[in-house]
Amino acid sequence: MTQPSAILDRLLVLEMVRVTEAAAMSAAKLIGRGDEKAADAAAVEAMRAALNELKMAGTVVIGEGERDEAPMLFIGEKVGRWTKKSPRTDIALDPLEGTTITAKAGANALAVLAVAEEGNLLNAPDVYMDKIAVGPGYSPDIIDLEKSPQENVKAVAKEKGVDPSEIIVCVLDRPRHAKLIEELRALGCGIMLIPDGDVAGVIATTDPDTTVDLYMGSGGAPEGVLAAAALRCVGGQFKGRLLFRNDDERARARKWGIEDLDKIYDLTELAKGDCIFAATGVTHGSLLEGVKNLRGGKVTTESVVMRASSGTVRWVRSEHRRKK
Repeated sequence: MTQPSAILDRLLVLEMVRVTEAAAMSAAKLIGRGDEKAADAAAVEAMRAALNELKMAGTVVIGEGERDEAPMLFIGEKVGRWTKKSPRTDIALDPLEGTTITAKAGANALAVLAVAEEGNLLNAPDVYMDKIAVGPGYSPDIIDLEKSPQENVKAVAKEKGVDPSEIIVCVLDRPRHAKLIEELRALGCGIMLIPDGDVAGVIATTDPDTTVDLYMGSGGAPEGVLAAAALRCVGGQFKGRLLFRNDDERARARKWGIEDLDKIYDLTELAKGDCIFAATGVTHGSLLEGVKNLRGGKVTTESVVMRASSGTVRWVRSEHRRKK
């Protein structure tokens, strides 16, 4: 059982929700406007401002990229109100997970944040990661990146007591996944293709209402750490292996202290100890409702906030006065 963190006790869980709410509401103003960069910039600016109101000494370990690439919320940036007594924390964030989704008014765009004690979140470089995830209730290590997609599906199906054709796998809709999709369809199982937002895709494996059993495929390594933090709170299994396209990406990984470039990371290696995960819906999705503008100058948001030590999941629906 994960022990509760005295440091995280000082950070009110709802404070994390206020941060993701701020990012979501700012990004929502640009839903369907076709401008990915503007939507992302709005979310980044709002999240940064909200983080800097918190009484903590936070370091961004998963952010918008390295300093030269991201003027705000870059890896290594210090956020919060730093004092000698401020609790030291690691922060993983994606102010707008689903920039393309937001620009096109699609489903499942989120503002996402994870917080842990200093040193407890993997400082993952901005490269791809091969991922596989399954929801709670299965034997330890039932999924394995060393096994084929068909072997993983069959293992989960056997324990679930169903035929492999009844398993649903969530996969990012990308050309690089053509072979993976072909293998899965040869087995007869269902595939839920998503255009973007693989954090939401991984979390979907934990919710029976989504009917998703497994998540497979490659996506951003930073999103892998965020997804692992969420699964630490609600249960499930996750395996991830960094993928490198060139020597520059390998050098970037070594810069952040990663020496074993072929290592397969388990859930607790990506997000250790106690941690808090929060997300607010930007657009409507399977996990959360999106931001809604109501009459009378009000805005509603729906968020989820989870904690690993207690396994508590809180669903938060908020009504805000629209800022002029």
